[in-house]
Amino acid sequence: MFDFETKNKFRAITFGVPWNLMLLTFGSFLIAFSVKAVAVPHGLLTGGMSGIALLFYYAFGGLSTGQWYLLLNLPVFVLGWVFVSKRFFFYSLYGMVAVSIFIDMITYSMPIQDVWLAVMTGGGILGAGVGIALRSLGSTGGADILAVICKEKFNMSMGAFEFWFNAIGFIGGFLFLDIQIVLYSVAMTFVIAVAIEYVMGFGSERKMVIVVSEKHEEIRQEILVKLDRGVTMLKGTGGYSGDPKEVVLTMISSIQLKRLEELVYTIDPDAFFIMGSGFHVLGQGFSSRKVY
Repeated sequence: MFDFETKNKFRAITFGVPWNLMLLTFGSFLIAFSVKAVAVPHGLLTGGMSGIALLFYYAFGGLSTGQWYLLLNLPVFVLGWVFVSKRFFFYSLYGMVAVSIFIDMITYSMPIQDVWLAVMTGGGILGAGVGIALRSLGSTGGADILAVICKEKFNMSMGAFEFWFNAIGFIGGFLFLDIQIVLYSVAMTFVIAVAIEYVMGFGSERKMVIVVSEKHEEIRQEILVKLDRGVTMLKGTGGYSGDPKEVVLTMISSIQLKRLEELVYTIDPDAFFIMGSGFHVLGQGFSSRKVY
């Protein structure tokens, strides 16, 4: 069990420059690997700015995929410099350059013959890369920067922006590419979205637990000591009896849920135990607020 000072040090590391650069580098490599080793051999579009870069590469040639990706990102980064924080700008600039370099460096093609297998593999790898990069304080550029700008300035959800941005890219794909390839690419974007959500939520899911018990004080102490989690005591009133009630409220990780359940019912077999999901939890002991 870590003490409070150790936890703060660990949290400071996760918000430090080396940690963020590591996430961006690994995420950029996965994105580039998916594009170059899976999508390009099958002529697939990936969505986002990498998909637009692939569309330009397939339709016009002239430059490599990585060079198209770098060129298309330049005006987007001008907007990022104006509308988003400088920290986010420089982290995203690093991520964008890393993706461009990795795309041009990778020459390997995965020996996948079936296009549906390529859709699942490429989408899973690319989604994992985007999710890992977005867990940093930056991004890999392109549509992610535009999505952050729309979220900060117009309160438009990042998911909604990504949907419409990808829709524009696929409309262009219908004009220049075989319709079956475009439809396969649309399917891959769904795989990408699922992978992004999974990676973004991995290790971050929290459970909100409410316990109503006559032995609330014992339960409170056990949560504080054995689970090392904070507790809030709420005042309640029985709806039928009208009797005053002490309600225990706490937020825990998913892996602690069973321990808490055993702890509560060991103390009070008649306790009332309510559990609900709480993915987005900010505050001491959990995630710090991410400021772009």
